[in-house]
Amino acid sequence: MRLGWQSILATLALSACAGKAPPPAATAGGAPTEIVAAPSDPWPSQYKPYPGVTTVIRGATIYDGAGRKYAPGMVRIENGKVAEIGGSVAIPTGATVIDAPGQYVTAGIIDIHSHLGAYATPGVEAHSDGNEATSPARPEVWAEHSVWPQDPGFSRAIAGGITALHVLPGSANLFGGRGTTLKPVYARSVQEMKFPGAPYSLKMACGENPKRVYGAKNQMPQTRMGNIAYARQAWADAAGYKRRWDDYTRRAKAGTAKPTDAPRRELAGDTLMGVLSGDILVQNHCYRADEMANVIAMSHEFGYKVTAFHHAVESYKIADMLKAEGICSAMWADWYGFKMESFDGIRENIALVDNAGACAIVHSDDANGIQRLNQEAAKAMAAGRRMGMALAPEHVWTWLAINPARGLGIDKRTGSLEVGKAADLVLWNADPLSVQGRAMKVWIDGALMYDWGDPKRRATSDFELGQPGVGEPK
Repeated sequence: MRLGWQSILATLALSACAGKAPPPAATAGGAPTEIVAAPSDPWPSQYKPYPGVTTVIRGATIYDGAGRKYAPGMVRIENGKVAEIGGSVAIPTGATVIDAPGQYVTAGIIDIHSHLGAYATPGVEAHSDGNEATSPARPEVWAEHSVWPQDPGFSRAIAGGITALHVLPGSANLFGGRGTTLKPVYARSVQEMKFPGAPYSLKMACGENPKRVYGAKNQMPQTRMGNIAYARQAWADAAGYKRRWDDYTRRAKAGTAKPTDAPRRELAGDTLMGVLSGDILVQNHCYRADEMANVIAMSHEFGYKVTAFHHAVESYKIADMLKAEGICSAMWADWYGFKMESFDGIRENIALVDNAGACAIVHSDDANGIQRLNQEAAKAMAAGRRMGMALAPEHVWTWLAINPARGLGIDKRTGSLEVGKAADLVLWNADPLSVQGRAMKVWIDGALMYDWGDPKRRATSDFELGQPGVGEPK
């Protein structure tokens, strides 16, 4: 019997956690008074791991995602975590043992730039929910409120070895809204897919897209200087919003402000204030080196940090600057030339950024590309080797694992096969950096969520049931 999403969900229990309010302040008379605050996480994760069993994989070549290789190696996963990894590990009584000589184990792939669920399959107008293109600045919208959990793209992503992904709004706007990190598990709501505790992001964009979308409407921005001016004014307004909240909170803690003195909440302001406070990460769509430099200067002016530039086809031109700033680049292996700002893209981009010591990431931005990010990394590795760089496969896997985890602020919990971290891993039939490599089994938090050899673990979206082609083995 094929495993539909609703039948899998029979084991999924709901849990919710409430955000913490600031402690009450004492008034002059000693009685506590309420301190109003904008909630940091009003839509908390309700994710609960699926059940797993103690499993040992032995005899495989292992790329741990942080640059280490074990050949042959063994790994034991237990209670949803990596319990042991090395040349030899203990095998508890009753453990499931998988002998995998000639096969490979890797840390799960993390895609830092996806639109699954927000631009769901099939790609029809009714599923086009990624761009709130009604104003150049829409930081109040959240991509997760567009995510459709029944998108067949999620099950196809798992089949490509994806164990986490970041869903972003599109790039029509200078400020596109919040992004969210998900686990590609079968769920009824996006909250049941949300990576617990992962920071939110703010999607920003520069360059051609915003000026094309709004210039066509005969409104600002029509130019690149308009892009920067509009964004600077938004940040200046956000700084004022934050000052009002900081001033109110200070006075409330001192007992000299009442709850009714709190500033009026503005959802757009909440997001931008979160960035200025360092709680929300900036994921910035930007192609050209000069524009990335302008955005960095703007971040210095207003005191926020860019976590990653996305697409970033000219990152190789400013790799030293990106290293100094601690900014990641999420890049394609070989996409270039499809518009003017991508004209100077080169196949060596990822390898050159990595070679400079900056944070290099392979991303998809595509419902098909997410299924074969391992091959995209292989292409980038080959380009770097042709240029003379000695790129070891175990190091290249950092572009798919620990580096995107850092770019999403989840690297303490996933992104590498280290003891105590989440058991997010993939078993491949052959070298995953070759055209022969195919994901055979995928574990998320220690639960076997995909098995190429078991039709019951090649789940089908409810949307696909009864449709032509259902049962496609992915």
